[in-house]
Amino acid sequence: MSTQHLSTSRFRDFDLPSDLLQGIDEAGFSFCTPIQAQTLPLALVGRDVAGQAQTGTGKTAAFLVATLNWLMRHPASNTRRSNQIRALILAPTRELAIQIHRDAEQLASHTGLRLGLAYGGTGYEQQRQQLSDGVDILIGTPGRIIDYFKQRVFDMRALQVMVLDEADRMFDLGFIKDIRYLLGRMPPPPQRLGMLFSATLSHRVNELAYEHMNNPQAITVEAEQLTADKVEQAVFYPAMDEKIPLLIGLLRQEQPTRAIVFINTKRAGDKVQAWLEGNGFRCGVLSGDVPQRKRQHLLAEFEQGRFAIMVATDVAARGLHIPDVSHVFNYDLPQDAQDYVHRIGRTARAGASGKAFSFACEEYAFSLGEIEDYIEQKIPMQAIDAKLLEALQPPTKIARKPAVKRPPRRRDGGKRRGS
Repeated sequence: MSTQHLSTSRFRDFDLPSDLLQGIDEAGFSFCTPIQAQTLPLALVGRDVAGQAQTGTGKTAAFLVATLNWLMRHPASNTRRSNQIRALILAPTRELAIQIHRDAEQLASHTGLRLGLAYGGTGYEQQRQQLSDGVDILIGTPGRIIDYFKQRVFDMRALQVMVLDEADRMFDLGFIKDIRYLLGRMPPPPQRLGMLFSATLSHRVNELAYEHMNNPQAITVEAEQLTADKVEQAVFYPAMDEKIPLLIGLLRQEQPTRAIVFINTKRAGDKVQAWLEGNGFRCGVLSGDVPQRKRQHLLAEFEQGRFAIMVATDVAARGLHIPDVSHVFNYDLPQDAQDYVHRIGRTARAGASGKAFSFACEEYAFSLGEIEDYIEQKIPMQAIDAKLLEALQPPTKIARKPAVKRPPRRRDGGKRRGS
């Protein structure tokens, strides 16, 4: 981890179990980030925390270290049954749940605590069996967890820790009824440690925290971290027919080690991929309709360097820790100002530097003012150099699903006899 954007607090300054410190050392953590330095002194002594923190600030390690410490310092009761979980960590998306589980495996590798992972889209019976066998910490998304809970695959009566990550996103995705359902079936707040993290501590998030937590201490990271100060931002104003040449020209000029190109629709993603592939840039496309197994495979290939460019909708803007992203391209400006912050937060993580280029085209330029108001700064304008708009090779053909042939219909609307 870089020494930039870190506090003077070290993890070893806290009274943590040696087995946990070993996992922290192996993860490469030494100094705490600001959110970690503010969270740990409270959570380690049992104070509930409601933290405002963007992705990339180290909040995942903050709540994982606090959770692991609490479970190790407060052993389970002898009467605890094997299907009774001790900690529940809720995330709004599958990708975020998988990432949290991956980080937890590293930090907990010497603790002896068992981890479970539950999310929709795949592995139903496998996940169910894992919970039946018994886990200490369950990480997952609300829908699949409620499914197993209602089947009594696991029990929350022995729960000691509750973590709710990206609470604002839970509201946005319509999960809040599910969250309240689960919170209402846990031991009461004074009997468990509670931690909540959100990009914004809005009124609705605060209401949730104070209703289901034990007088949580509010923590807010400095406003300067709203957009990482190591991100070099620029906005271009291309005509619609200049967007593709500009993107390819910038990719040739910048030669990114790893880049994410954000688009607003799957159709735009297919178009961008076709042009990039036709001009020698191997890439993947990540959108909400990509099946979970393929999604994980694409992300793994991207992280392993099999291709350097991921074209993605906002499904990749939050909750994914993809290391060493050097460039972010907002091919389409986001229509929500907060999404701009999350998108460019994919680069310049943990103190590294990065670049974020945005295209204010005719279709999405109206979003720019709201974005600049939200981040409280003007994004520097950059002129389009004619050299960037060089002649391109034609796009590759976009694979289309064959049209489904339907039987002809009679004029009265019914099918032909025998069809």
